[in-house]
Amino acid sequence: MCFLKNPKQLKALFLAAKDKRTLIKIHALMIKTNLSAYGNSVGRIIALYGGKNDIVSARKLFEELPLRGVDTYNSIIIAYSRKESPFEVLGLYNQMKKEDVRPDSSTFTVALKACVSLMDLKMGEEIWRKAVELGYGNDVFVGSSMLNLYVKCGKMNEAMVAFEKMQRKDLVCWSSMINGLVFNGQPREAVDAYKRMKKEGIDGDEVVMMGLIQACADLGDSRFGLSVHGYSIRRHLNLDVKVQTSLVDMYAKTGHLDLASHVFKNMSRINIVTWGALISGFAQNGLAGSTLELLMEMQSCGFEPDSVSLVSALLACAQIGFLKLGKSIHGYTVRRFDFNLVLGTSVIDMYSKCGVPSCARALFDQMQSRDLISWNVIIASYGIHGHGEEALSLFLQMIETMVKPDHSTFASLLSALSHSGLVEEGRYWFDLMVSKYKIQPTEKHYACMVDLLARAGEVEEALKIVDSMSTEPGLAVWVALLSGCHNHKKFSIGEKVAKKVLKLNPDDLGIHALVSNFFAMEQKWEEVAGVRKTMRKSGMKKVPGYSVVEVNGELHAFIMEDKSHNQYEDIVYVLKKLYLEMRAIRYLPNIELCMI
Repeated sequence: MCFLKNPKQLKALFLAAKDKRTLIKIHALMIKTNLSAYGNSVGRIIALYGGKNDIVSARKLFEELPLRGVDTYNSIIIAYSRKESPFEVLGLYNQMKKEDVRPDSSTFTVALKACVSLMDLKMGEEIWRKAVELGYGNDVFVGSSMLNLYVKCGKMNEAMVAFEKMQRKDLVCWSSMINGLVFNGQPREAVDAYKRMKKEGIDGDEVVMMGLIQACADLGDSRFGLSVHGYSIRRHLNLDVKVQTSLVDMYAKTGHLDLASHVFKNMSRINIVTWGALISGFAQNGLAGSTLELLMEMQSCGFEPDSVSLVSALLACAQIGFLKLGKSIHGYTVRRFDFNLVLGTSVIDMYSKCGVPSCARALFDQMQSRDLISWNVIIASYGIHGHGEEALSLFLQMIETMVKPDHSTFASLLSALSHSGLVEEGRYWFDLMVSKYKIQPTEKHYACMVDLLARAGEVEEALKIVDSMSTEPGLAVWVALLSGCHNHKKFSIGEKVAKKVLKLNPDDLGIHALVSNFFAMEQKWEEVAGVRKTMRKSGMKKVPGYSVVEVNGELHAFIMEDKSHNQYEDIVYVLKKLYLEMRAIRYLPNIELCMI
């Protein structure tokens, strides 16, 4: 049996081990001819057992060996790593140290990978120090593994230091850094890192492209996104379902729904995540009808809605006030899913925007756990319905539960106080937002305060707030101030504000109409003519405002003086009857109905 000691013949036998039965025969032959004489070849048997998914036999053979070197240890460590058993990997690494077996590059790489699985940064740093001590600090594989651990643990500063110290950076290192920056909310830095990588002559692969596509989505940079997409096609990269789904998501988030749909329709394989990305894109761009049509199409293709698509559908229902469908989706989510914070908050938002704040509040009160977003939504719910005192009461409850308000919370609160005319409360909480909570006001906060004060006739104070802004006030701030000037006939301030509004060149006909009406009230006919001339030259056309009423699950739209509805006569009859009944109890002044 001595022929087995010939390494070349032994290698041929290993290559012939296509199944476990053959492997057992080779193992038996090695035992009969003195197993310990085969040295590093025993590690190969352990690796083969691991490859055949027989970790028990691999471990038994490992434990029976009287002497174990680094190759043997690496074989069993790698076998456990492939079985995704990080605790066993680290246990063997510690055992290796106790037996004074010197780890090598493979040992450190696999051990650090186990730390990534466990998110154990402390153990990882200990392994890294040992690797540096033994001269593996500049090893690209060990360095990449440590870099990946820092990235996955969100330690981007430490990751950047380690990255910059690396003498050699391969594609894996760059990929870890780029994707880590994206994952940790630094998309601009991720794009900059990619540009550096290109300058160093390294081409990106599919993993890098997916990270860049996500960065473009986060930045809203469709131009660079198109460039990344084109590069991927030119390089003949494997655009699998993950990469293509990222493209759908990126195009949808940047408002290019035609491109998102084009990528979607040309995909050879579509999964539920892809559907969710497209549906979410249409919902976020305000295309409620298309969102709900896509949801139905997805179901007709055999896909059950997941939480992402349901949240998008609820958003669509909120946008058009489709309460009946919103209720159906609510019921579906309760039956099919754990009613988590995201779904619960979306349902609350839907009920609120569909005009049923009582249902929104009842559901909010039933929630076992509430995060900042759910508090913000319920506070905003009362705000949009003009219940400022209730919004403030909820805000105070939120503070009592030790949830710290953010800029969105104060925007919702100030908006609610503005709609309710609670001026003193608005002043108080605006000041406290800055002094106590250290939240610097954004344009939205300023717009709420200016609107609150201007509605109450405190136009001069509102103007002082505008003048105190550290950035140039936007259109919303000036329009809120002009509206107050118009309502309270503050001509001296209003004239300056109106000119500011026109300088910003708004494309909203309603804003031009407000400016024109203000000048007309002041009898500045020359200015009125100038505004109307601008409106005619730009070809502005007013999109008629309309009301939507849901009846038995069907939406009916009504425009002023529109008589096209098939039940117009019946509607007019009922309105006349109601009008006369209200007149009889002196509820209404003597005015004519708009539809009559």
